[in-house]
Amino acid sequence: MTKAISIRVALCSTIVFLSLACGPAIKKSPSADQVPTYTRFVDPFPVFYGNGEKMDHPFLGGLNTPRPQFLDIDADGDPDLFVQEHTNELMFFENTDPDSDAPLTFRTDKYQNLDIGEWFRFIDMDKDGDFDLLTEKPFSYLSFYRNEGSAKEPVFVLVADSLKDAEGSPIFSDRQNIPNVTDIDSDGLLDLFIGSLDGTVSRYESIGDDENGLPRFQLLTTRFQNIEIVNEFGSMHGANTMTFMDIDSDGDQDIFWGDFFEPGVLLLENTGSSTNPNFQRQPQKFPPNDPVATSGYNAPALIDWGNDGDSDLFLGVLGGAFNANLTIAENFYFYEQEDKEFTLVTRQFLKIIDIGDESIPAVGDIDGDGDMDLLLANKIDPYDLKSSKLYGFENRGDVNNPEFHLMGTLNLPGAYHFAPELADLNGDGLADLLLGNWKGQVDFFPNTGSNFGSVVNELVKLPRGSNAVPRAVDIDADGDLDLVLGSSGGDLYHFENTGSKTEPVFTLREETFQGIETRHRSAPAFNDMDGDGDLDLMIGSKIEGIFYFRNDGDAKTPNFIRGEMPFPVATAPLSTPLFVDIDGDSINEFFVGTRSGGMLYYHLRK
Repeated sequence: MTKAISIRVALCSTIVFLSLACGPAIKKSPSADQVPTYTRFVDPFPVFYGNGEKMDHPFLGGLNTPRPQFLDIDADGDPDLFVQEHTNELMFFENTDPDSDAPLTFRTDKYQNLDIGEWFRFIDMDKDGDFDLLTEKPFSYLSFYRNEGSAKEPVFVLVADSLKDAEGSPIFSDRQNIPNVTDIDSDGLLDLFIGSLDGTVSRYESIGDDENGLPRFQLLTTRFQNIEIVNEFGSMHGANTMTFMDIDSDGDQDIFWGDFFEPGVLLLENTGSSTNPNFQRQPQKFPPNDPVATSGYNAPALIDWGNDGDSDLFLGVLGGAFNANLTIAENFYFYEQEDKEFTLVTRQFLKIIDIGDESIPAVGDIDGDGDMDLLLANKIDPYDLKSSKLYGFENRGDVNNPEFHLMGTLNLPGAYHFAPELADLNGDGLADLLLGNWKGQVDFFPNTGSNFGSVVNELVKLPRGSNAVPRAVDIDADGDLDLVLGSSGGDLYHFENTGSKTEPVFTLREETFQGIETRHRSAPAFNDMDGDGDLDLMIGSKIEGIFYFRNDGDAKTPNFIRGEMPFPVATAPLSTPLFVDIDGDSINEFFVGTRSGGMLYYHLRK
């Protein structure tokens, strides 16, 4: 009879019960004459929320500070989506099925390998009928990419590191502010608007191209329409972003403003005309029937998403002065407009795995049903703000066809920076839980067959530093599991099992395992990458993403040598790698926990 484990978990305010349950065995990669090629997938198998709704892009990697823009980049008549989450990286979602409930298809997180700095804006700068691109150039310059392809097949080429004014001097925009371009007075000349940290707006107007064919702008004023955003912090102002839209259908453009010190979105209504704008009216919180209220610094984007003839409102919540931890999971708002009223549809427009920030995964057959279940921890839970949480995903598929369902959070003692590992430490065939935390300790929760029992003991503790990230691995090929711990300082700590399979005793052998250190925040993972029968090493880090170390020794006496990553992998700092066979094909897949609170998934292709 299959043993079932009943783990009490909480999903929002609802208490549910989760039948879960054994740690993954290390499996070898293909033989050495086969070059391992890992390919990224964002929707490799079904993943569902607790309410049964299917996620569209579960392994996107999470979002903490999404900066969205909708536009028809391929001139096929429907809006596509671009989102920036990290510096210099631009995600592209093509609208491939506008009539479906899930019209967007993820294409890339590095669109045309463009360097976009801290922000981007697509705009037809040269009025040739296709989109060009403005981006931030470190630090605080405005780069210009001209579309040298076509409206249907754009090709963006950097032609100016910095836009310049009439005198030939570079135009600056504080890099935390996101400017915009429009023809505000319908005179056929583009206007460039740049918000300042004092809450005012500078206006530049196009004066044509210079001798090199690059656009030039004349500064008209540093106090456009005497706009000065004053918020509940009084004289305090901060990073800001703006967009333009004729929201009241009166033929002129209105301004939508997001600010670091503003929890909502402000509407500056144009009470003038399309040729003589007037923004003297007091800014209004928007939407008037249900004003936005987030942690602040909201990046608005407006588009007719439902193709019903009116504009809908989207917000990327970048996180401002009102506790950004509150919105690190739910930060891509969608308000639908109907009968001139806006209704909040969702706070997570892209349906993805996202539990906050600094996620760390663990995989094992927790419920003893022969397939792999998933645990995912965060740094601090955005719905609690008092502790890290460990989320459980039950596999309701089978060993070859996983299907994960979010079941809520495990009932565990509170701490920060949970770092889970699943492994059978007592030889009973059940996956026990090893849980690292910010205190530098690893606690042991035995799998009793009906739940994870209370903490039996503090399994090990870092001799110095914090943020223990445990990995159970037979590093010396003696038949029992040892421990290798990542740490806040970037060192790896090796604890040898000097006991047995059923009664482990972990003895500290090395405080800097084989002299390896990553300077800050290490998270180890082991896998035979080159098919030579021994374990190679990957280490996630805070500063440089993931390091790769090839084992030039053997299974019993490893010797790790720094090498180049054997396959391209899009990993940001604070990535936590994990290798496990999730689909029963005897080849380990590659998972990565991310600083944005989600996961990446890579499948090995022969």
